Amino acid sequence: MSKDKQVQSATTSLPFEEEDWEKLCGGGSGWVEPKTWCDHLASLSSDLRHIPTPDTPCFRCDHPAENWSCLSCKDVLCSRFINKHMLEHYEQKEHCLALSYSDLSVWCFNCEAYLDAQLMPQLRPAYETAYLLKFGELPPVRSIECMSLEDVGFGNSSSQS
Repeated sequence: MSKDKQVQSATTSLPFEEEDWEKLCGGGSGWVEPKTWCDHLASLSSDLRHIPTPDTPCFRCDHPAENWSCLSCKDVLCSRFINKHMLEHYEQKEHCLALSYSDLSVWCFNCEAYLDAQLMPQLRPAYETAYLLKFGELPPVRSIECMSLEDVGFGNSSSQS
């Protein structure tokens, strides 16, 4: 086999349909890309280092699981999969940011999106405190290698030579 044919065969790629690319990038797996910015951060409590413990039951129905902490007033309320009390709280009080005690994710009801609480400095105190309360230790440091410069707000991550 000639060298040209070897190079050609090594660089030939299989055609991918759009849905194939989506699957390769995590689509269809339930994985979502959390937002790294939210216009509603001004509604956060000024002291997110002091939040209720993860075993706090829902303030309305006393349910012990699937609870969220409001990051504005710190009320603990159950998820939409239990009695929807956090959703009702958002609809009544317009407190849009909540932290899940199940997986320590942060949801913005106004944006209808998860927020990256490990990356966003405004949310990091709540995430670290909840992690410490749930697991008895501080969370591992997230490697900067996993994040692009765009994620942390430095604009275009492509190098300019």
